[in-house]
Amino acid sequence: MDTHTQKFKVRLGLFIAGGLAVFVFAIFIIGKQKNMFNPVFKLTTTFYNVSGLQVGNNIRFAGINVGIVDNIRIINDSTVKVDMLLKKNVKQFIKKDCEVAIGSEGLIGDRILIITQGTSDSPLVKEGQHLVSVEPVELDAIMASLQVTAANAEIISDQLAEIMVNINSGNGTLGRLIQDTVIAENFSETMLNIKRSSKGLNENMEAAKHNFLLRGYFRKKAEAEAQKKYEAEKQKEKDQKMKEKEEKKAGKQKAKDEKK
Repeated sequence: MDTHTQKFKVRLGLFIAGGLAVFVFAIFIIGKQKNMFNPVFKLTTTFYNVSGLQVGNNIRFAGINVGIVDNIRIINDSTVKVDMLLKKNVKQFIKKDCEVAIGSEGLIGDRILIITQGTSDSPLVKEGQHLVSVEPVELDAIMASLQVTAANAEIISDQLAEIMVNINSGNGTLGRLIQDTVIAENFSETMLNIKRSSKGLNENMEAAKHNFLLRGYFRKKAEAEAQKKYEAEKQKEKDQKMKEKEEKKAGKQKAKDEKK
């Protein structure tokens, strides 16, 4: 006797068909991500420290995902070998002098491998070839450097604050100059004396020009400057005439060419 109704059998069939569809779709998505359905080729590289890189992480070339990390294994205490699976259609762009670096997707994203572009005259890579790597900069090292910088900035800030306190208190030469009115008045008086001395020097020079002993010297100097100015003006007129002559000649040549 059949214990299952027709409706139950239909539901069971739909459930099994849906499960198979989801399974096939998942296989397709995973296979596409792992390049199971695309022709690939393998390259290798080595690092001293892979800095959190994992199998299955993406590989980028020119900002585009072109493959995945296939395998990571320790060779010795200072070398970690990384196998890369890349799409066959990008092989024509990867040269032997390309370098491999470890980056990240965003600030806190997964680790990725980045293949830099090589030179135009370098030959293309071959299957299984080893590429040179660039060691990553560890986040801990960056944080340690930032801490040292912050500590130095704090020391400089404290020293500047101490200097400003001393200036405001009138300590030191600059502090006394700013705070002590007597020093400020003496400084102003010194500047005034310098100005007076400069004015007196100009008056002495003017008087020397009219002195009969030095009159000849200043007259010769004035004549030399006038002669120099005259020669400069003559040269300028000469250059102007030469320019006008050349322009006139060029105009005639242009008119002759147009008639031809």
